[in-house]
Amino acid sequence: MLRILGSEKRLCNGMTRRDLLEVGGAGLAGLSLPQLLQSQARASSGGDRFGQAKNCIVLFLYGSPSQLETFDMKPEAPVEIRGTMQPIPSNVPGLDVCEYLPQMAGMMDKVTVLRSLHHDHPIHGVAWAMTGTAVIDVNMELSPNDPKHQPYFGSVVEYYDRQKRGGLPSHPQNVALPFPFSTQRTGEVHRAGPYAAYLGSTYNPLWTEFQGEASRSVYKTLRDQNIEIFDPYVGCKPDSYFRMASTAMPEALTLDRLNRRRSLQQQLDVGRRDLQLLDKSRNLDGFQQMAYSLLASRSVSEALDVRRETNEIRDLYGMSLFGQSCLAARRMVEAGTRLVSVFWDEYGLAGDAWDTHWNHYPRMTDQLLPQFDKAFAGLVTDLDRRGLLDETLVVCLSEHGRTPKLANVKGSGRDHWARAYSAVLAGGGIARGKVVGATDQIASDVTSNPVSPKDVLATMYHLLGIEPHGFMPDRTGRPQPMLPDGTRVLTELFA
Repeated sequence: MLRILGSEKRLCNGMTRRDLLEVGGAGLAGLSLPQLLQSQARASSGGDRFGQAKNCIVLFLYGSPSQLETFDMKPEAPVEIRGTMQPIPSNVPGLDVCEYLPQMAGMMDKVTVLRSLHHDHPIHGVAWAMTGTAVIDVNMELSPNDPKHQPYFGSVVEYYDRQKRGGLPSHPQNVALPFPFSTQRTGEVHRAGPYAAYLGSTYNPLWTEFQGEASRSVYKTLRDQNIEIFDPYVGCKPDSYFRMASTAMPEALTLDRLNRRRSLQQQLDVGRRDLQLLDKSRNLDGFQQMAYSLLASRSVSEALDVRRETNEIRDLYGMSLFGQSCLAARRMVEAGTRLVSVFWDEYGLAGDAWDTHWNHYPRMTDQLLPQFDKAFAGLVTDLDRRGLLDETLVVCLSEHGRTPKLANVKGSGRDHWARAYSAVLAGGGIARGKVVGATDQIASDVTSNPVSPKDVLATMYHLLGIEPHGFMPDRTGRPQPMLPDGTRVLTELFA
């Protein structure tokens, strides 16, 4: 039997990762992929809240908000630490939030705050926070096609769901809003992260395109630049909506003509079936199937058309790009999508979104906190009212936190800080009205229950019914661990 060296990380039934790597090696001698997946399923004993969440909404605040101006305020710290914002009480005794989060203050009894996230990579990165990669650097973060990358969380979920289902779904199951990641910022380099890596491009998220205009402009600063930009994250017009990227049907292309084109395509495919053995051909075939499905699917276009909601519901989420994206995410979940990712991405300038090195307080008070407050509170409240929260896992997180000490720049600033920061979770088996973990007097270091972003991912997989210590085949068919050794499920977050 082939043995591949690995650690002695034990799974729920006492099997080790080394044991499963032996099984994977045996696969080279005849063990099939379904058998490998069955062995992984047997390796999980289920456990507390395993599989409670039917679906998941990920809210990723790119650039990283300050823990000190959101959910881990330190009002007794010196002014150069605590800054100018004041805490207000929430409806959970002892849990204060920032004064610019009044809507969230009234619904913190529906969420759990995790205050003890930390790691050793204070660089921007969806690729670090949302994949199983064990090591990352700036070059990897700016290279989406680097072969060392691991698959995005949503891609892994879709991979396991397809193995269980036995093929492509009739409805998109891994959708991301509001537009393809890192495409609305200056510069030609796109950031890594929300991609399927070695799983292949058919497991990439299906991206939407934002259809609308900003209702407000703001001045954005990047080093010596100060540019006025109309930013839909600050506010968007009421006629805004979303559609699947590159899948809008031309006006002259009716469903009848589409079906005739599909018939012709099928005839042409007869002469090149042998090419389907090639990975690129398989990917193209998968994309074609999904594209036809999306083009012909009224349910997808209707779910993404937030204009169908009442003004009252749209106002609940806030008339901003992030707010309306959260509303579209809820509608997609209702329509049958398993996982929706909503990114608060850079817009206009690089170093934008929550990356507040400059003009920290003007941006937090005008561009960021009010819009986030309505969007998050609106989403969780709306899901709860509709009876969907207990089966929908909502996770709001970022790649790191921000420095405890304010920088002496115009409008103040906070730089990157990964030694301590916060996340907020709700629904899908997560406890209500709970705080997990703690930091020191200046939110600099974790003092209780330190956890990594990989632990959060393990917890998300577990709640969605996927064994977090499982394996996936890479491009050569060799089994690769989903998460690094030492990763654990955070049962302390559970209801």
